[in-house]
Amino acid sequence: MRIAISRLFTLCIVFAFADLNAQTDAWQPSPGRTQAPIWPKEPPDAQPVKGPETTQTNTKDLVADRPWVYADNVSRPTVTVYSRKGKNTGAAVVVFPGGGYYILAIDLEGTEICDWLTSRGITAVLLKYRVPTERVGPYHESPLALQDAQRAVGLVRFHAAEWHIDPHKIGVIGFSAGGHMVAEMSTRYEKRLYPAVDAADKESCRPDFAIALYPGHLCNNDDNNFELNPDIPVTSNTPPTFLLQAEDDPVDNVRNSLVYYIALKKAGVPVEMHLYAQGGHAFGLRRTDAPITHWPELAETWLKAIGVISKR
Repeated sequence: MRIAISRLFTLCIVFAFADLNAQTDAWQPSPGRTQAPIWPKEPPDAQPVKGPETTQTNTKDLVADRPWVYADNVSRPTVTVYSRKGKNTGAAVVVFPGGGYYILAIDLEGTEICDWLTSRGITAVLLKYRVPTERVGPYHESPLALQDAQRAVGLVRFHAAEWHIDPHKIGVIGFSAGGHMVAEMSTRYEKRLYPAVDAADKESCRPDFAIALYPGHLCNNDDNNFELNPDIPVTSNTPPTFLLQAEDDPVDNVRNSLVYYIALKKAGVPVEMHLYAQGGHAFGLRRTDAPITHWPELAETWLKAIGVISKR
């Protein structure tokens, strides 16, 4: 093998840092899985962080009556490959956890998503991207996280044959800030934000399909404005997209999904959007009484409809 193998509630983040009921060293995958750095040397444009990477558990702001785990101070981005189970669909999905570009909800919007994807015959690749990073511009973008995402998708395509992946069935899924990064990857793939470091950077980093759940930063921050973030340059080459959000989302206003949907439709991009009256934010795929938590069935049906996985 040539390489060893969102924003959540703003209040939740505040509470999380104030309520550190469990804290360990840098996040590690479960036994039997290999985490590997995505950069052969120092990541490009590296910035100092306030301390060593830690893994922390939030036991106060429960999701479906369960705590959730997050990674903080990530300066060494990695990928962890989760091999598909059962019949191989040939598809692969790079997973972007949310956390507002401050932290990464590494289980709620990371490992749990990977387990769902692999159960459907899809190879999942969890990206632990750099956080927190200095955000620039009026839309709170994180160029370092986007560098990591571009690199990760290129790596997956570079290893497609080795990992038994169809290089034309590589998608992305993201939540909250990770949903914003899905949109960035879908529209800013033609030029890397860093100098090429090896052959993997010669591969296309354009996703073949994209899933964004309760995305943020896609709409102008002005509440009276209904315009797409100009740093999300939608074109007819933007990949087919699935969007899902709740109208009562208290963190990322539903306008984020709406303006992106309209832009995709105007560009002739195949897009499917599901809006629910209730559901809030940062639920991952944990089931509750809210109908929105049945979204995995909708996403799976969509993946079948666009030919990523078999209809049988």
